[in-house]
Amino acid sequence: MSTPRKTRSPLRPPTSKKPPRELAEPARGRRTPDAAAEAGQTEAARAPRGRAPAVRGKPAEPQIEPERLQKVLAAAGVGSRREIEGMIEAGRIEVNGAPATLGQKIGPGDRVKVNGKLVPLRFAQRAPRVLIYHKPEGEIVSREDPDGRPTVFERLPILRRGRWIAVGRLDFNTSGLLLFTNDGELANKLMHPRYELEREYAVRLLGSLADEQIESLKAGIQLEDGEAHFNSLTDAGGEGVNHWYRVTISEGRNREVRRMFEAVGLTVSRLIRVRYGTVELPSRLKRGMWMEMSDEDACKLAGLPPPVLKPGERKREARVHRTTPRA
Repeated sequence: MSTPRKTRSPLRPPTSKKPPRELAEPARGRRTPDAAAEAGQTEAARAPRGRAPAVRGKPAEPQIEPERLQKVLAAAGVGSRREIEGMIEAGRIEVNGAPATLGQKIGPGDRVKVNGKLVPLRFAQRAPRVLIYHKPEGEIVSREDPDGRPTVFERLPILRRGRWIAVGRLDFNTSGLLLFTNDGELANKLMHPRYELEREYAVRLLGSLADEQIESLKAGIQLEDGEAHFNSLTDAGGEGVNHWYRVTISEGRNREVRRMFEAVGLTVSRLIRVRYGTVELPSRLKRGMWMEMSDEDACKLAGLPPPVLKPGERKREARVHRTTPRA
């Protein structure tokens, strides 16, 4: 009987069966639930405080803090803060189907209705729109007039959202610079007395001023609604019925400039506003014409950083527009 022949190769360990599918090593590019959870904790730890960790393939969205209802609606062009407060007290504003309250804060998920109409809200910063209008004599700064006189709003472009808010007023017989904006917050900033924005006027008088009259107008004149004074008063030349002066004032009371000269016995035959704050009436802007500020200038006026353009967006450039009143 022959003996089995010995092999020179070492003995190999017995091969084990393939592990079950669920115990096999995960495929490349996949994560096990434990690995994904661990990676999520790592990303959360790396994310800065106060900001949610970014989802892979999608940038983290900034957290938007709730803002006061009056501020948001003013920025949407509904009206000034004071007007909106009156609307809230009158029950004309609803938030998520309930009457709004003074001081209430809202966020992007809230639905706000004014007089039953849904208002599109914006919380991200946008450049406000500002119009410079050369108002002629014979137009009233009002949306409607019982006497049927033409209004300044008849010449302005139509807004798809919001409305134009006049920054201050000029009376029926006064011409010159008039600003409009769709941003109630900016309008309030430009008109509020605490900011004391200076207005400059070119004034034509019937006659000339004596030195004593000039000093009294600069020191202060008592009117029926309180004392008023000019910040500056300079002679701009001319004789007889064509004598011009330049005056600056930090208030905007009704017919204030005219009433001050009437208080010293002189009549204003023509009044033109040539500057409001830092905005001057452009020489190329003739009566009845308007132009829109560029985005950079509008943001500068509002005290905001320059706007960041999205891909495909164009800069808004200042252009002069000739207009005729709408029927």
